[in-house]
Amino acid sequence: MKITNYEQNLIQNCSRLDAITNSNGNITNCALAIIENKIEATKLLCKFIERASELKNSHITQIAIATKDSLISFYGHKQLTYMLSKAEIEEDHSTLEELTLQLNQLVGLNNVKSKVNDLIAFQKVQLLRKEKGLHSPKSTMHLAFIGNPGTGKTTVARIVGRIYQKLGLLSKGHFMEVSRTDLIAGYQGQTAHKVKDVIKKAKGGVLFIDEAYSITENDSNDSYGRECLTELTKALEEYRKDLVVIVAGYTDPMKQFFDSNPGLKSRFNTFIEFDNYNANELMDILCYMSEKEDYFLSDRTQEVLKQLLLDTTQSSGKEFANGRFVRNIFESMIMNHARRIAKVESPTMQELKELSENDLPLTL
Repeated sequence: MKITNYEQNLIQNCSRLDAITNSNGNITNCALAIIENKIEATKLLCKFIERASELKNSHITQIAIATKDSLISFYGHKQLTYMLSKAEIEEDHSTLEELTLQLNQLVGLNNVKSKVNDLIAFQKVQLLRKEKGLHSPKSTMHLAFIGNPGTGKTTVARIVGRIYQKLGLLSKGHFMEVSRTDLIAGYQGQTAHKVKDVIKKAKGGVLFIDEAYSITENDSNDSYGRECLTELTKALEEYRKDLVVIVAGYTDPMKQFFDSNPGLKSRFNTFIEFDNYNANELMDILCYMSEKEDYFLSDRTQEVLKQLLLDTTQSSGKEFANGRFVRNIFESMIMNHARRIAKVESPTMQELKELSENDLPLTL
């Protein structure tokens, strides 16, 4: 079973040492047990490595050293991953009020904010009822975010995870984003193990699956996708008390996604539509990006951009890129600005910060 390169490397080296020392699979079994967090197996493997080194065979010694190095790398990677994930959780000192304010200060997304605030209110009241010994209706916290790209789905998902953690609904509140490649293995039967590992790492926080419909994009011919969906559907129910799974994607493909498994849709009771941004909201996002990076838009530049955004939103199709479209404009402008200012001998502070009409991209 392949999970990480470090685990795979440990198994491979243990198998080599196993074969060359005629250990009848005992060393390989140690590697598999170590991956399953069995500490005694680590001690046993170290004894096998020590004995192999004592054989005074240069080839065996070389493989023993490689096995020891892969064991050290495995535990080093494991500890580093743990430290980083723990640090990420501990660094968040925001209060529930501050997180709610972050949500409500996002540009546009009025429908989304309303739905999420309703969820917060519902969970608050259920916690109060539970404290008083009152019955609390069973409900799932899993969410479906539906809409075009660049509409803030990932940003909102992160905030929801942190809010649920502050409410005491999630033990950690960390955020984990995955795609089809993170869930589906290359060989038959391994996908279920891969999904279980992802669920294990996400437990206590938010598992965000963007473009979730890609799991079943090959329809009935995709046995790997069906295996993934079966395992995921089981986890949605089994871990619903300490895991929030948020699936996201375009409207029509997401309908097909939910239709692909009879039990899948019933695991989600909240579907939130992310509308496209209008021209004014896109302008606000562009101004925010500029201010954040110590730039500002001249008055004339703002006028031209407003008209450009208005024309674009009126003529755009179903899959308009929204925030990503605006970011592309901004990145093109700062590159054009850099080319222009690099030719100025001693630019002033205003020249270094001002994005002018001349910096607008010629094509979008």
